[in-house]
Amino acid sequence: MALNFFDQFMSPTLIGIPLIALALTLPWILYPTPSARWLNNRVLTLQGWFLNRFTQQLLLPVNLGGHKWAALFTSLMIFLITLNMLGLLPYTFTPTTQLSLNMGLAVPLWLATVIIGMRNQPTHALGHLLPEGTPTPLIPILIIIETISLFIRPLALGVRLTANLTAGHLLIQLIATAAFVLLPIMPTVAILTATLLFLLTLLEIAVAMIQAYVFVLLLSLYLQENV
Repeated sequence: MALNFFDQFMSPTLIGIPLIALALTLPWILYPTPSARWLNNRVLTLQGWFLNRFTQQLLLPVNLGGHKWAALFTSLMIFLITLNMLGLLPYTFTPTTQLSLNMGLAVPLWLATVIIGMRNQPTHALGHLLPEGTPTPLIPILIIIETISLFIRPLALGVRLTANLTAGHLLIQLIATAAFVLLPIMPTVAILTATLLFLLTLLEIAVAMIQAYVFVLLLSLYLQENV
């Protein structure tokens, strides 16, 4: 039974073809395409309002040079939220529970921010490795520590998203299994367990949105340091 709980995180295949590519392209089909009309329907109006508010809130502390990343960050945010939310539906697969996918998103974007900082202002970018006013004997140790913390950033981005979603899915499956097993034995306890499952599902919906926002927010903070 313990192994079956982790079967939901295996990438599904059909005739030897991994279906994770289909799961990654599905979010772009769900959203309506903006039109050139002056007046749009309610869905497009709500979508445009959300994108404007999110972009304004995300890029508020970033310099003007980092505003070029607005379209990329907004698209990534919507992409991650949709994948996380679709993964909460029954009989679905959540691609963002795969560490390889999250690292594939985190490493190139983090590396791009580092390269931009090293190209535009190398002195300022390297200055982050050594805080001002550091005692001379601590300089080599602090440089090593700051360098390690710099290279751990993409790993932290990928592991944070993977761990939060994986833990939530495991908790939902464990509580659902407990409610199903207790139903014929102790119906009252099973009803209480089902209520807890409903509340946990609401929490996981919030976690799915918050983790996508945190992923993009941290990337914007890394960009702010290097722009």
